[in-house]
Amino acid sequence: MNSSFQRLIESGRTAVAPSVLAADFSRLEDELAAVEAAGADYLHLDVMDGHFVPNITFGPMIVKSIRKLSRLPLITHLMISDPAKYAEEFVKAGSDLISFHAEAAGPGQGEVLERIHSLDCRAGIAINPDTPLSLVEPFLGEIDLLLVMSVFPGFGGQKFIAEAMGKARRASDLRAEKGHRFVIEVDGGINAATAAAAREAGAQILVAGTAVFGTDDYAGAIRAIRG
Repeated sequence: MNSSFQRLIESGRTAVAPSVLAADFSRLEDELAAVEAAGADYLHLDVMDGHFVPNITFGPMIVKSIRKLSRLPLITHLMISDPAKYAEEFVKAGSDLISFHAEAAGPGQGEVLERIHSLDCRAGIAINPDTPLSLVEPFLGEIDLLLVMSVFPGFGGQKFIAEAMGKARRASDLRAEKGHRFVIEVDGGINAATAAAAREAGAQILVAGTAVFGTDDYAGAIRAIRG
């Protein structure tokens, strides 16, 4: 496992991954440097195709540029219809871990995981708020990260869906029972007020967009989310 994820598991601390989608892209280099200096642990990159989700963001070219601008590990979240087809481009662009949606892969989740791992990249599965954990349970022993969405993907700034934390809690219990080694990431509506519920449910990586980039104090925002 990538050393940063291994250390996260062993330390028991909560990591914060600012969502770059909420940054000011007209001054992206400054924004990335600022969140790194403020204590961010990872960068979370939301890739949307306008098909799987009703929005379009950016592709491998932007990920490649971000890789050149930051030393932080890049977690690339593919909200696209055919993750296996495009995984290699995002690995070549510099992603340290690629997560894809169980809803997009359907019964082919195992094949997508195998494809990403074959590219010498860490792999994660994401599930929407209304997707049962049972859909991904057969693959929990194969993943490096489970991304529990606490909003429906497509747009930032949505309200945190607290009910989704039941899946994070169950995943944490299963991990302990089975001896799995994946980390749990929660994404959607995370701020200083909602982060506590995610942490209590077992989240180890919290994704925050406007709760970080929308403030005047990135370091203070990250500390508050970390708890």
